[in-house]
Amino acid sequence: MIKQDSITQSNDKARADLQADYETLGEHLDRRGIQIADIKAKVAAYGVAVPSWGVGTGGTRFARFPGEGEPRDIFDKLDDCGVIHQLTSATPSVSLHIPWDNAPASDLNAKAEEVGLTFDAMNSNTFQDQADQEYSYKFGSLSHTDAATRQQAIDHNIACIELGDQLGSKALTIWVGDGSNFPGQANFTRQFERYLDAAKQVYDALPADWTLLTEHKMFEPAFYSTVVQDWGTNLLIAQQLGAQAKCLVDLGHHAPNVNIEMIVARLNQFGKLGGFHFNDSKYGDDDLDTGSIDPYRLFLVFNELVEAEADPEFNPMHMLDQSHNVTDPIESLMSSATEVQRAYAQALLVDRNALSGFQDDNDALMASNTLKQGFRTDVEPILAMARLEAGGAIDPVRAYRAAGYREKVAQKRPRQSSASSGIV
Repeated sequence: MIKQDSITQSNDKARADLQADYETLGEHLDRRGIQIADIKAKVAAYGVAVPSWGVGTGGTRFARFPGEGEPRDIFDKLDDCGVIHQLTSATPSVSLHIPWDNAPASDLNAKAEEVGLTFDAMNSNTFQDQADQEYSYKFGSLSHTDAATRQQAIDHNIACIELGDQLGSKALTIWVGDGSNFPGQANFTRQFERYLDAAKQVYDALPADWTLLTEHKMFEPAFYSTVVQDWGTNLLIAQQLGAQAKCLVDLGHHAPNVNIEMIVARLNQFGKLGGFHFNDSKYGDDDLDTGSIDPYRLFLVFNELVEAEADPEFNPMHMLDQSHNVTDPIESLMSSATEVQRAYAQALLVDRNALSGFQDDNDALMASNTLKQGFRTDVEPILAMARLEAGGAIDPVRAYRAAGYREKVAQKRPRQSSASSGIV
């Protein structure tokens, strides 16, 4: 972890400018009938989970170029995740991936307490073969034609639930790479029936206060068909399994130009919006830093979420899910957490009464401008002040670099081989 004195020194250099910017923004918002303190309080209370695997260097199907000081195990990962929350005050929980992060629950709980974190949704892995498993997932897992292979995948998911229950987690996320690469390779209907039957057995193992999140993805690693390929199929799954089953929306798992914010609205309308994996994309499932390509789309998603907040039962899970190939993963995750907060703050600034009136009057231009007024507002002073008051850094990346954390951990963590390929 980074010493608090180092963060204080970094903050002292920017404190006066931040105060001036915050007061100026406050005066501007006051003229719009918005109290800046109210927005800051909501931003300060908001948190997005970081993925344990995100603090390692990612890769592509072709190559992976490891960075300095990469985490060697889940305990190193938790150290790095703790630094992210220490500096941003925006990432209070970590989402684990099993078996990558498998360890005794007592050890995981102790480490999480040490670094000031809790555990978010558990993630199972039936898209890779592990060294100790008996059956291969080459041709599928929960939808495999072989009953023993399906049972192996079911048992793994239930084991994730059992470990997560000891960690205080309240959700299991299932993403499968099941599908086909050739027309005729699989019978679409029978394959989906097998998936539903297997998923129901996992669902039946949920504790009463847990949620099962199923995740859809248009393509990859299957390139002709995917069993859970879009939000419609995902909604069918959630409806078939029961009240504790909901849909997870990964922003990169859709066809190009799909209206993701409308999908968010539809799933919420029917009570099946369970959570998000935030990232960004240009071509496909790129897993780029959140807000790096299309910050307006991120804002539009949060516009739907803020509108849904009127329902006190509305509480989807929020998590980053990214692959960092050319940046320091800690820096990327800090920046992304800030971008998610930014989109939330901007959405909070939208005049919803005015927007509703323009929509009812079919005034397309003024409705669009009402949204853009929120999006165009520079809310950075709100985010920075919330971080400062929580003990974080006004400028997390600057404070992180000044503290030399990466250089220090690199001395303890040997550089990994560059021979491996594939996304972490």
